[in-house]
Amino acid sequence: MLGLHARQWMVVAILLGVCFSALSGGALTVAWAALTRPPTNAELQRAADAEVARRWRTWPAGRIFPERLAYALPGGRTEYAARVGVLPDTSCAGAADDQVGEVLRRHGCRAALRATYTDQLQGVVVTVGVVAFPDAWKADAALKEMPPSSAPDADRPVPVTPALHAVAFPGTASARFTDAARQQRFAGRAGPYVVLTAAGQADGRPAAAVTKRRPGSPFALAPQLAEEVARPLATRPLPDCAAKKEWQC
Repeated sequence: MLGLHARQWMVVAILLGVCFSALSGGALTVAWAALTRPPTNAELQRAADAEVARRWRTWPAGRIFPERLAYALPGGRTEYAARVGVLPDTSCAGAADDQVGEVLRRHGCRAALRATYTDQLQGVVVTVGVVAFPDAWKADAALKEMPPSSAPDADRPVPVTPALHAVAFPGTASARFTDAARQQRFAGRAGPYVVLTAAGQADGRPAAAVTKRRPGSPFALAPQLAEEVARPLATRPLPDCAAKKEWQC
């Protein structure tokens, strides 16, 4: 009787071993297939979104803020704004007036990058700010709470506050550009970034000191510069999962 039970247990053990081997093999097959299959469309989209959201710290400053940016004049002629400097400080706290800064903080601002440009004739100065948020939804929520952009064709300048802080660079055409000289503001969004501008005249005159109607639209270039900076920054490319340093698929 004891020998019979031993043989039965041996059969049971063999059957269990076979089942375990089959299950292990199946699990390994599933795991290997998951590791070697191509990424799904949803995974590619998430990888692209993550790469775009990291660009504020992975791209060099010269790529975010190119040396020259094109803008169109009335009539269609193209001119080029020149970058005069990039501010090393990327903190959110000091990037804008308090009312704007509070909106940035409340929606999770990660960094605020600023650079200053002059128009081709060096008579207009524009500080462009790129504010990075965790995702496009937070950036959009922040944009909706921004003060309205200035009308590009206003007859008379008005003081602009709250707005992005002006950034001047000594020894350049922007040297006199201060917060008091801001005459235009703009806010837009591209992906997880809010792009702000503050513009004024290179001579540093405050808006209150301008008494004559200004000809044309001298600050119409500011939204165009914002667009030129924002478009490549937020463009979602096709992920390259083989590029391990840049992509996480």
